[in-house]
Amino acid sequence: MKTINYIITKCPLGHLLIAATQDGICRISIAENQNTLKQKLNKEFPSAHLCKANLRLKKWAQRLVDYLEGKEKWPLLPYDVRSTAFQRKVWDCLRTIPSGKTYYYSEVAKAIGRPLAVRAVARACAANPTMLVVPCHRIVPKSGGIGGFSSGIKRKEKLLRLEKENKSG
Repeated sequence: MKTINYIITKCPLGHLLIAATQDGICRISIAENQNTLKQKLNKEFPSAHLCKANLRLKKWAQRLVDYLEGKEKWPLLPYDVRSTAFQRKVWDCLRTIPSGKTYYYSEVAKAIGRPLAVRAVARACAANPTMLVVPCHRIVPKSGGIGGFSSGIKRKEKLLRLEKENKSG
């Protein structure tokens, strides 16, 4: 049975859930309600042993909250998720995009050597279970607008604005 530590804390975007295995962060979710976050975690990892945060996870959580409050630059934290090779390539690429910048899905596709895989890149972004650690919010459609976000468009707008304003980001 896999052990997953988790913490739920307040942040400028609502309640933030961060869950991690011994190897890295495996889930980040944001919602208005703590109970919703805990239910989703139980549903996603039904056979895992869920434990309250250990010291390492508390430190990671504080770094993410500090980032969301504009007090710290974006932290490059380890992540541990199941993925296809393609998803991993996309997510690793997203982690190289500087805070405050946005890229198009097509730019990511080109950067990973798959220039025609724009829709697949979009699907990989949508499947990302570790928003913030893998900053999929920095990807926008070339056609305009800001695209989707698992925690809602308003939160994506707020994140993008925060990163543009944050001089230390």
